[in-house]
Amino acid sequence: MVSNHSLKTTEKEKDNKIKGLFSLQTVSKVGIGTTQKKDIQKKYCFATEIDDDMVEIRPLNVELVPSSSKKIISKDEFLNKFFPEPEFYMQTVYPKMCELKKTIARAERHRKRGETYSAEYEYKNALKIDEENIRANFGLGLTYLERGDKEKANNIFKRLVKLDAAFELKHKHLFNEFGINLRKQKMFEQAVEYYGRALELSPNDENLHYNIARAYFGQNKIELALTHLKKALELNQELKEAKKFMEFLGC
Repeated sequence: MVSNHSLKTTEKEKDNKIKGLFSLQTVSKVGIGTTQKKDIQKKYCFATEIDDDMVEIRPLNVELVPSSSKKIISKDEFLNKFFPEPEFYMQTVYPKMCELKKTIARAERHRKRGETYSAEYEYKNALKIDEENIRANFGLGLTYLERGDKEKANNIFKRLVKLDAAFELKHKHLFNEFGINLRKQKMFEQAVEYYGRALELSPNDENLHYNIARAYFGQNKIELALTHLKKALELNQELKEAKKFMEFLGC
């Protein structure tokens, strides 16, 4: 079990919650007889305490940065099974995380300045480090959409709809921007699938119903558009955009 002293050596948030690099250790015996010895193997993960009783763990990928895939376990189980790894974190993992963050920041600066090829280069560098990085995937997809490269944008779209993390609240700004650009490029089929995937995770989000209605309208599927507009207003009677859209459709 991890001692309180050991926990103090790992990075924590200001409120003293668990946050940092840990390892899950397995011990196996190698050899036979007098040559037998113990072999200790470590599996590293980045851990974040999300409330008083649960901890989110994300394994490191081959480039030694936390992956997008995650698992939630109880705090008691975590404290009993995982050990802090502050030295490996500070010497190896943290610098790689910083470099990834800087690479994405460079890419985003290029994209905002309209330097799409430089942005593409930096986003691809980021994805070499973490191929499931949400910001890098959204950014590369937006770069292609803004450049009008629908084929490459569609490839990124296919990747994003498979990633649950792409639809988390913290990525809402990028999620919205990507959906808007799909419609601007008249990629209505992709927009319907995109918002439909989001609705699987958040079925009672009135804005998602409104957005998928707009995508269906782009496909000239008026009845489906009306169905989702009505659902949006059922969830939020004050949604002005949905009211105006209903009026536009003569309903």
